[in-house]
Amino acid sequence: MPPMEGEIRPRISRQLLHLLWPVVFVLALAADWAVGGAPLGGRRGVVWATLGVLSFALATPKRLPRFVSGWAPFAVLLLVYGVLRGFADGLLFPAHVTPQLDVDKFLFFGAVPTVWLQHHLWHGVGDARAWDYGVFVVYLSHFFATLVLAGVFWVRNQRLFAQYAASVCLLSGAAFVTYVLYPAVPPWLAGDEGFLPHVDRIPHAVGTDLPFGGFGALFQNGEKVANNVAAVPSLHAGYAFLILLFLWRFARGPWRVVVALYPVAMAFSLVYGGEHYVSDCLLGWIYAGLAFLVVRHFEPSLHWNMGHHPSADTERS
Repeated sequence: MPPMEGEIRPRISRQLLHLLWPVVFVLALAADWAVGGAPLGGRRGVVWATLGVLSFALATPKRLPRFVSGWAPFAVLLLVYGVLRGFADGLLFPAHVTPQLDVDKFLFFGAVPTVWLQHHLWHGVGDARAWDYGVFVVYLSHFFATLVLAGVFWVRNQRLFAQYAASVCLLSGAAFVTYVLYPAVPPWLAGDEGFLPHVDRIPHAVGTDLPFGGFGALFQNGEKVANNVAAVPSLHAGYAFLILLFLWRFARGPWRVVVALYPVAMAFSLVYGGEHYVSDCLLGWIYAGLAFLVVRHFEPSLHWNMGHHPSADTERS
């Protein structure tokens, strides 16, 4: 028997109500982007990701307890990490310049990949080529991919969210400890200090030169709170590899190629872009792999935190 008109209207009203908060979030995000530039990365990115998840929680109020017990602690830990990372700049020891540089020279028979790649592929600020824009897009994905995937897991699968959030936090914590104990100069800074020929920060140069998107503000604001010697390991590379580890089981057909190539493309963008040495990226992959394995080993203990409950492993929205 078809539903009566009186039954259809409340159903439509509920569906519209579910869309209200996500729509408000999108409009607010667009307004902030227009006024202050790309709202990606750092504390601003975490705040906006949290507001996005909250909009889905408000659309389905039964998710609010999971937001408080699951996403909120994750966001707080990321915000704390962002603050502490800025204070780790030469906190205990002077920054190391040559060890990571020497490793790259050893791996590539005396050549420095960043210098070689920029010499052969980079045509200078204001003369970006197609591959430079590709490098910029891959580099930019670092500022939202990890949080977007965490949000998707939070909405769709609480067990995966618990594993992923714990892995991200463990990876970030291990990297922070390394930054404190081993501050390291990246290629662009080594070039500025005379240890290498001049090295451009290509993603920054390309993004700042774009006439749209407000990406220049993203990099300018980031530089105000950046730790320039938090280079070993590369968290850009580590987060990308962690995304591969979590998405591999779901990828099918050509998507497996895309997922597998993502950390490779990120590593290339970092090395060519002057942000990291190859050895920084390899170490980032190792840190990510270890974080993934540790969390998988202790996964049962995650049942009590991160908002996870066995009955909420999978949720269709």
